[in-house]
Amino acid sequence: MTKDSPQRLSTSQKRLRDWFDSAAKAAGFMLVGVAPADGDRRAIEGLNSFLADRFEGDMQWLRDTADRRVSPQHMWPDAKTALVLAMNYGPDHDPMINLVNRSAGNISVYARGRDYHEVLKGKLKTLAGQFASKTGHAVKVFVDTAPLMEKPLAQKAGLGWQGKHTNLVSRSAGSWLFLGVILTEALLTFDQIETDHCGRCRACLDICPTKAFPAPYRLDARRCISYLTIEHQGVIPTEFRTAMGNRIFGCDDCLAVCPWNKYAEVAHEQRLKAQAHTTLPALAELLLLDDAAFRRYFANTPVRRAGHVRFMRNVLIAAGNSADDSLVPAIQTHLSHQSPLVRGMAVWALGKLLAPAPFARLSNQHITHEADEQVRAEWRDALTC
Repeated sequence: MTKDSPQRLSTSQKRLRDWFDSAAKAAGFMLVGVAPADGDRRAIEGLNSFLADRFEGDMQWLRDTADRRVSPQHMWPDAKTALVLAMNYGPDHDPMINLVNRSAGNISVYARGRDYHEVLKGKLKTLAGQFASKTGHAVKVFVDTAPLMEKPLAQKAGLGWQGKHTNLVSRSAGSWLFLGVILTEALLTFDQIETDHCGRCRACLDICPTKAFPAPYRLDARRCISYLTIEHQGVIPTEFRTAMGNRIFGCDDCLAVCPWNKYAEVAHEQRLKAQAHTTLPALAELLLLDDAAFRRYFANTPVRRAGHVRFMRNVLIAAGNSADDSLVPAIQTHLSHQSPLVRGMAVWALGKLLAPAPFARLSNQHITHEADEQVRAEWRDALTC
């Protein structure tokens, strides 16, 4: 293509772009854009500020790969163009309703269907293969696992802008979007960068249960319920537990209240469709899952990535927030769990559900046999509340 005349190059690029748009839409992608495969100054400044404040928490890989995140070309020097695609996963109901049933575990909309990494990567690989065959240019596919900053690329490609909650927002598709990127050596005409349309709206900032946004466009992941329930390895700080409510994997609040969702559609891809809120799993059922049962129950979904121990930590916190004392017997079984993380959260949950006298009797039975100091501290803290 580089040997073509400028006019022929422009015509060739247009034909290629028209074909790619059609192929992407046929594959189920809602938005398609093209951007230069280079760095973005604002994105780099934002990443540096995020890391300087240590907002990443346990996500050490963000710090370890910071140098490669500066530009797609730091991963692949020959990349010239980023083909950025978005697939919608809009729910068929208002996810905020899911917070009402406190005896059920609320799972983030994106995690109720099949693992989006598998769905998108399969489609992207097929599309990228077609592109490579058609152009003769090398391609590489990315879906949220490599050190590639997809959201800034998506804004450069005109798909939307990073809202005050730091997620991508589209004027035509709202906030419920998965992103995928195909990098290529081919050179295409780039789309116009999208501008910010948040205006004076603060809905996403004000709704956050744990006040995880120290300022618009800045996220302290250490306070974010999605981070705490999915990425955080250890004990969830006491100050955030009540605010978690029944959220056992992720949090949708800041996305759900975005006014631009008036343009969002229910997920087109059947495997990504979120179940209606009436089918959320009961905490009573989840409390009974051992490791093998957990893996079976959440097979092929993103929930498995939390692992059984961390997931049970989250379920026990939700049980403590449920005001449902019928859960007490199931919670008590976790006082002998091999993981101190699970035992500690069982203590906290029982402290929330039991009256002082029966809780004190239970403490006398267990605290003297408890070897872990953190769990012993949970007993002492609960007794003094």
